[in-house]
Amino acid sequence: METRSNHVIVGAVVLILLAALAVFTVWIARLGSASEREYDIFFKQSVDGLAKGSTVTYSGVPTGQVKAIALWKPDPQFVRVRVTVKDETPILQGTTATIQGSFTGTSTVALDGARKGAVPIACPDHPDATQCPYGVPVIPTKQGGIGAILNSAPQLLERLSTLTERLTGLLTDRNQASIAGILDNTNRLSGALADRGPEIAATLAQTRIAIQQAGDASQQIGKLAETTNGLIAQDVKPTMQNLNKAIASAQQSAETLNAAIQDARPGLQTFSKQTIPEANRLVRDLRVTATALSSIADKVDQGGASSLIGQQKLPDYKGK
Repeated sequence: METRSNHVIVGAVVLILLAALAVFTVWIARLGSASEREYDIFFKQSVDGLAKGSTVTYSGVPTGQVKAIALWKPDPQFVRVRVTVKDETPILQGTTATIQGSFTGTSTVALDGARKGAVPIACPDHPDATQCPYGVPVIPTKQGGIGAILNSAPQLLERLSTLTERLTGLLTDRNQASIAGILDNTNRLSGALADRGPEIAATLAQTRIAIQQAGDASQQIGKLAETTNGLIAQDVKPTMQNLNKAIASAQQSAETLNAAIQDARPGLQTFSKQTIPEANRLVRDLRVTATALSSIADKVDQGGASSLIGQQKLPDYKGK
């Protein structure tokens, strides 16, 4: 009986310990999940190499893992990838997701591009089908290096084909003959230039001499300009000052003369109105006096001084 009771006690203790371990494991799991956040990413490209449990990195730092991968039923072109990241990961506005492949065949989800001071990516108070179709925030995507190359491969092939066709059309027999002629002309031109090498060298030497002479002439012109400026400053300026003084003196003299004319104008008017008529009468009287004196002189010449006193006697007449 005692042995059986001991086994029962040991079994009960083991069951209690197992239950406590299970509760502790569940609590640890809940604690770990509470410090993580979930996001959806919709990739419009192949997710080859990506699987459940693949690493999620932020700027190269492991910060979470892929939780689920599935085609998006509303649009099969997209693949919905559910990821979980640590709560301290700065999933802010501007963050984008890309798929990075590796040589081992495994791929990772790379997050980067957050802006400093931006708000975290979150669902609005009333999420809709475009922003949070499955109740968790959506991280936008951008094409990675390999994805971009693969997506642009058809365009690159088309452009390469077009370039090949154009090159084929360019390298026809006629164009090849034209190119050969151009090369021949280039060779002849090179030969002619090589033959004229000494003449070109002499021309260059003369050009250098001409440039040097032009430089010397410009320096001499500069010196001449400086000398001319000195002469103007030393000789012309004093002369201009003297000329200004002479002009000022002449202006003062003219003003004095104008004042004298103004003062003499009343006397001139009196002279012209009174003195000149009297002078005219005096001249007329002098003319009359001169005429009378001329007649007296004629009488004296003809009859002598007695003619001034009496009449002239007639000569005696004797008959024959």
